[in-house]
This record gives sequence, C-alpha cells and structure tokens, in this order.
Amino acid sequence: MRRSSKKKPEPSPAALCRAHIYYEGRVQGIGFRYTAERLALERGLQGWVKNLQDGRVEVVCEGSKDRIEVFLREIAGGDLGAYIRKATCSWEPPTGGFRDFCIEYCL
Repeated sequence: MRRSSKKKPEPSPAALCRAHIYYEGRVQGIGFRYTAERLALERGLQGWVKNLQDGRVEVVCEGSKDRIEVFLREIAGGDLGAYIRKATCSWEPPTGGFRDFCIEYCL
C-alpha cells in the first residue's frame, strides 16, 4: 500500500506570523540548531536558526501563529528545555521572504 505524501497547507498571507527568538543558557554544542531545524521543518515553518558569538542562539521563523507556538513549546518542553536559561520572543511583521527553514552560519 502506497502512502500519499500530503503536504501541510500553506497559511494564507494574512495568517502569516513571524517570531524572532533569542535563547540563552548552555544552548550551543548540544544539537540545538539541528533540533530546531527538524522541528520547524516538521511544522512547515520557514526561517533560520544560528549560533551567535555571544553564546546565544537566534531563531527567526514564519508560519501560522499556531504552528509557531507549537514549535516554541516543543523546544522549551523537549530535551533542549533543560539547557535554556532564558528565551526572549518578539512577534514581528512577516516578510514572506523565506522558502524553507535552515541553519545559518556566522562568519
């Protein structure tokens, strides 16, 4: 029996939201970016995650508010939550400029 690969429906532009999050704590060197990327892609979010030189991790993601909130709860409530000392989230106007979710690298 063949499974159909149903793609999650894209949110309408009016329903698109954008979250900008900074995570502090022992959040580098533990697979944070890879886990965040996997969770975001599983939820159909677009954006990026990257390590910052000051030891924080920065995430920018766009999608429906419901999916973003699930993503944020999974990060805080999963294995990564034990390493997070502080998370600062701000909601911004979406740009719609992302095609997928990826890990960005600082130079």
